[in-house]
Amino acid sequence: MAFLLRVELPDVPGSLGALASALGAAGADIEAIEIVEHGRDGTAVDDVLLQLPAHTMPDALVSACHRLQGVRVLWISRYTAGASLRMDLEAVEEMTERPASALSLLVETTPQTFHCDWAMLVRPAGPDAGAVVHATGTAPDLPADVGAWFADSRARRLGEHPAWPGTVLAAAPVRHTDALVFGRRGGPEILDSELARLGHLCALAAAIAI
Repeated sequence: MAFLLRVELPDVPGSLGALASALGAAGADIEAIEIVEHGRDGTAVDDVLLQLPAHTMPDALVSACHRLQGVRVLWISRYTAGASLRMDLEAVEEMTERPASALSLLVETTPQTFHCDWAMLVRPAGPDAGAVVHATGTAPDLPADVGAWFADSRARRLGEHPAWPGTVLAAAPVRHTDALVFGRRGGPEILDSELARLGHLCALAAAIAI
């Protein structure tokens, strides 16, 4: 059973190794670790993709982490977006190899790249306002007030929408007509570093697309 664990830990040598050892001792089989953010207060935020045997409860991982000095679990949940974490560079390489499909690939790779549940490319304004250009199979229906909600010139967090309760949301412009939006049901909150990455990836996809 796959889980995604987001932890805050001291940004010093040995911290990540101690975390991996503690998770392994708790029964977890670690498949990938990704550094999400380096904090200014001497901490780092890491995402850990791991497998748990059926008889092991996620609470055991939380307890193992909290026994380590300076380690704090920010979020843990089942992870259904894919079998491995996808780095930004891999997403860009795939788009570069298939420029005619760059925008649809941007959408399809977003759940793995940003560890979210779904993504969609929408048209917020103009004659086709409210149109969904491309969406992952898990994406929900689009709210009617799409224009006022998504249209902006920067990557940003979105407030919770009544149509998607309990979902953490972010959006970024793609070209002048479209916007990419993704959602995480129940969290974790979107970090500033993730917003910066989202903006860069959307700009790259727009430049690559033909």
